[in-house]
Amino acid sequence: MHIMYFTEQPMATYPADKGLEFGATALMFSNSHFDPAEGSRLYNEYIEQYVLAETVGFDGIMLNEHHNAPFCMQAKANIFAALLAGLTKRVKIVMLGNPLPLAENPIRLAEELAMIDMISKGRLVSGFVRGGGQEQLAVGVNPAFNRERFEEAHDLIVKAWTQPGPFRWEGTHYQHRVVNPWAVPLQKPYPRVWVPGVISRETVIWAAQHRYPYIALNTTVEQTQKIWKLYDDTAAEVGFQGGPEYHGYLKQVHVAETEEKALENARQFTWMQGEFTGLAHPVWSTPAGYSSPENRRGFVEFSTGRGTSPRKRPTFDEQIRDNMIIAGTPKTVIAKLRQVMEATRPGIMALWANDGAVSHADSLTCIRLFGEEVLPALRETAKALDLKSPFEAETPVSLDYSTDLAPRVAAAE
Repeated sequence: MHIMYFTEQPMATYPADKGLEFGATALMFSNSHFDPAEGSRLYNEYIEQYVLAETVGFDGIMLNEHHNAPFCMQAKANIFAALLAGLTKRVKIVMLGNPLPLAENPIRLAEELAMIDMISKGRLVSGFVRGGGQEQLAVGVNPAFNRERFEEAHDLIVKAWTQPGPFRWEGTHYQHRVVNPWAVPLQKPYPRVWVPGVISRETVIWAAQHRYPYIALNTTVEQTQKIWKLYDDTAAEVGFQGGPEYHGYLKQVHVAETEEKALENARQFTWMQGEFTGLAHPVWSTPAGYSSPENRRGFVEFSTGRGTSPRKRPTFDEQIRDNMIIAGTPKTVIAKLRQVMEATRPGIMALWANDGAVSHADSLTCIRLFGEEVLPALRETAKALDLKSPFEAETPVSLDYSTDLAPRVAAAE
């Protein structure tokens, strides 16, 4: 099993009452509430936490990015990836990931990732995402073209990594007379690509069609089992057998020296769920054209008072009861994680360990306890359940789908 450390890199040091008053903290909540001095402190604390995560034995550090929101300070995940490429020696740097539809020049993104892969000596996992709905609005990208841009940018990046230039690309959303990046990845044919997601069936299918592992982001056990069935059924259709090495699972898990302290800090996980400050207006998070009509209908009905939120979460106590949030001493956490692993059988486990206003000292204690007690127990459980990671199973990077790229560039070549 591949075990990763994750934090959303939140910035809780702003007036929460203003967020509650405004009703949302993503996209349109004024950046006049941002404090650069606090931002500087937090960025450096996150670096210290990541370095400790490697020291105590995590296999990877998971990074992501969001825009125009205090719940995630990473406006460009590649910056932290570049820092970690030089500061760490062993852990995989797992991008989950770069939002491809936001890229106006995918070739530049391909070059950045190639540099990170070379500096880290081949430790990059280059996850790609569609990006949240509000992200499209934050950078001025038409949400209706989100999936088209995602797929075309992916194809262009892979081609730039794997086919010697110069060549020309004349696509629907990207046109380049010269594709000839000098920097290409150390890993061949290219770094592993993992794809995270929550509720999009289309993304699960796309990941399976490309033989990319899919990471379910804090979904329920029942949702996760349905995701794996859809993934594995699609995998069978395209000619390979799915299983744990293609299944990843992000869980909110906090460890402390006492049950009381763990539960106190774990309440911060409800920060992103809107209990403290809210997130984005539901229409901003799913703008017209961004998702399937069925998904958007649910959000629109919620925003107009005719339905409940499609992402509505149970109460904190209910989430603790149902292992949606896991918190406690190492003994408690180990037992609950074993139950989750038995029910979902992931070969990739991302542990979302700290969020909201959890202090730096408590974050370091959580990471230390993971290393001393939890990680060894998880590895024993994974071995007993035969949960292999993509690296242990030596899965290929991707299916050979190069012929799918041919029609788009044939005329130019």
